[in-house]
Amino acid sequence: MRGLWRIGLGLASVAAVIAQLGGCAGQTVAGTPSAMGGIDPTNAGGLEVSNGPSGPRQGVDDAKLTVEGADGGAMDKIATNAIGDLYDYWDKQLPTLFDEKFTKLTRLVSYDSDGAGVTICGTSTAGLVNAFYCGGGGEDAIAWDRGVLLPMLNKQFGPMSVVGVLAHEMGHAIQSRLGAKSNMSQSTPTIVREQQADCYMGNFFRYVAEGNSAHFQINTGKGLNDILATLFFIRDPAGFDHMTEGAHGLAFDRVYAFQEGFTHDPKRCADMDPAEIDGRIAEKQRSNAEIKQSNEGDIDPTEAKNLQALQESLNDAFKDNGSDQPQITGNGSTCKTGEATKPVTYCPDDNAVGFDAASLKALAAKPDPNAQPGQQGSGGLGDFAAFAEIASRYTLSIQKSMGLPLDDKKAGLRTACLTGAWAGFTNEDAKDRRLRLAIGDLDEAVAELLQEESLIAADVNGKRVEAGFARVEAFRRGFMEGSAPCTKDFA
Repeated sequence: MRGLWRIGLGLASVAAVIAQLGGCAGQTVAGTPSAMGGIDPTNAGGLEVSNGPSGPRQGVDDAKLTVEGADGGAMDKIATNAIGDLYDYWDKQLPTLFDEKFTKLTRLVSYDSDGAGVTICGTSTAGLVNAFYCGGGGEDAIAWDRGVLLPMLNKQFGPMSVVGVLAHEMGHAIQSRLGAKSNMSQSTPTIVREQQADCYMGNFFRYVAEGNSAHFQINTGKGLNDILATLFFIRDPAGFDHMTEGAHGLAFDRVYAFQEGFTHDPKRCADMDPAEIDGRIAEKQRSNAEIKQSNEGDIDPTEAKNLQALQESLNDAFKDNGSDQPQITGNGSTCKTGEATKPVTYCPDDNAVGFDAASLKALAAKPDPNAQPGQQGSGGLGDFAAFAEIASRYTLSIQKSMGLPLDDKKAGLRTACLTGAWAGFTNEDAKDRRLRLAIGDLDEAVAELLQEESLIAADVNGKRVEAGFARVEAFRRGFMEGSAPCTKDFA
């Protein structure tokens, strides 16, 4: 089996793991690729944001494939049709881009992890809440749990999440077929295999988003956001060393790999190697003692000492701007004039950032591990999400001092980018800083950026960038490159 998928429950810094999914799990790109310097608030990777249908197409004949153990139910139908469309996709890409003929899998297996087990890759599927690719030892197979795993994904994120898992697993099959052409060898670290598979998954979803899939369709608004959210829920737990066997990456890393695939053709994915991935993994492993000492990175954002540390951090991060730096105050998130954007508001006339303590604490709370974000009673997103929302409103003052509008189309991108730049500043190794990025914090930022009410990527009036895809891109740009590109590229 190739690697491990990890399904995390909730959005806390140290996520619970409820299942391990073994095996985890050239198109010409239409439109203008959204390379980091060209992020557009109205599109996702070069495709205009749409809010049309997402899910299985109606009135289309099902794929005619042989699947061992299939029961003919809804989950098997989605999975089988996904494999059929993946066959169509890779049948075109391998010859065109890699001069390789695509061969279909020798075995497809559906099973119920609550039922009697079947043997695949030398392992019984009894109790295996899983989806995986198995190559080597005479096996070339993809298997999925139709009884527990697929229904769980479908319930939380919709049917396209099931397609996503299988697209990832097919990515492992592609690695097996390409070998050295996809930087694969016996010594290739798991993280490289998994990031590539996430990238190949992005390739396929571009194909679907462009309307080329026979059985599925996806919009580039909520539909694509839900796929990014799926990657959030199957991230590694915080503090897990990315070079350890079985590592897939945190959500910040997995979303990036998917976005690279969505924006580029499969050759980009095949080029991913250990040096690249080790160089861009933002949050390295930290000792258990450090995680424990920092209370797993969870602190109350409304406590005076923590607010003071945040104020100092933001002032220090943007000290070279030369602007009159705003004060953070618990004023109930109100302004004498202008829009309020609870839980945090920037008031341009007063040059102040005000917050509502109760709402901010609710946002900072650990989530209910049994609820999806946004559901009533689901808890918060974590402390860093709360700090980042404050930071986002603070950065509006920086934009004001530069004479930039606070409510134009690019304001949300500038805000997300500058907030990312501050996050990158807190990640630097400086012993005198009281506030430091904790392992898992960037994933809390990703969770916030994918919320319908995201403030990190919103203008002064709370109007957010429409595409979650672009929100995450802009935040990452600031985190990786600092504040300079934020006001230059998004002017």
